[in-house]
Amino acid sequence: MWQNCRRLAFRWYRKVYGTESSLTKGEKVSAALQAAGVMIFLGLFFYKSLKAVPFMLPAGAFYLAMLAKKKEERKKERLRNEFKDAILSIAANLRAGYAVENAFRETLQEMKILYGKDALIYQEFYKIVQGLANGISVEALMGQFAQRSGMEEIREFADVFYIAKKSSGNLTEIIYETAGMLGEKIEVEKEVQVLISAKRLEQNIMSVVPFAIICYVSIASGGYFDPLYTTSAGRAVMTACLVIYASAYMLGRKITQIQV
Repeated sequence: MWQNCRRLAFRWYRKVYGTESSLTKGEKVSAALQAAGVMIFLGLFFYKSLKAVPFMLPAGAFYLAMLAKKKEERKKERLRNEFKDAILSIAANLRAGYAVENAFRETLQEMKILYGKDALIYQEFYKIVQGLANGISVEALMGQFAQRSGMEEIREFADVFYIAKKSSGNLTEIIYETAGMLGEKIEVEKEVQVLISAKRLEQNIMSVVPFAIICYVSIASGGYFDPLYTTSAGRAVMTACLVIYASAYMLGRKITQIQV
């Protein structure tokens, strides 16, 4: 069992500190300190021993992966909103009479003005424009963009764009319709997030309540929980409580993570 936990911990560790991680160096240091704090807290709370801290490695690694996932989700949400504006800009440029390649070049400049050079959408469209300068087709560049983003919406748009370009379809209308559907999806996602935000708050509160109760009883009645920390049966009970708590916490997070 310990071997499986260690492999799982290292897999989460690579997700956060590997080459595919989206965390900056400072964020990685901060996340590592927070994870260490979580491990020490759990080791002391459930076992009252620093010797138990190394066994909390899976919990620390899970916390690191959770932070990385949150940042990745925020990054994708930001890119999704920026992408909607970008494809509307492309459609407007096409309607103004620009060729497809020039429409992308104009959109790059508009994204620079709208979001700045540090924006994800500007960086991605800069790569597309550079690719066009090197003679790569816009369809191939959009496919690469979709692959890098890992987002279903961009991948679907790249597929539609490829088919419309090859079949000489009405790109302007197709792009406008795609932008409209993407905008509707974004609005639905926002409404869903508002509806479940209260449940997420309830989950966070309920996650803290067990610790608060036990801390209160320990302070009010010193020694009441000593058998749980000084006997083999007590340690087994605390281990079972830790497993149950971790399972309930992960289940609660999964329930409140609704994908549209």
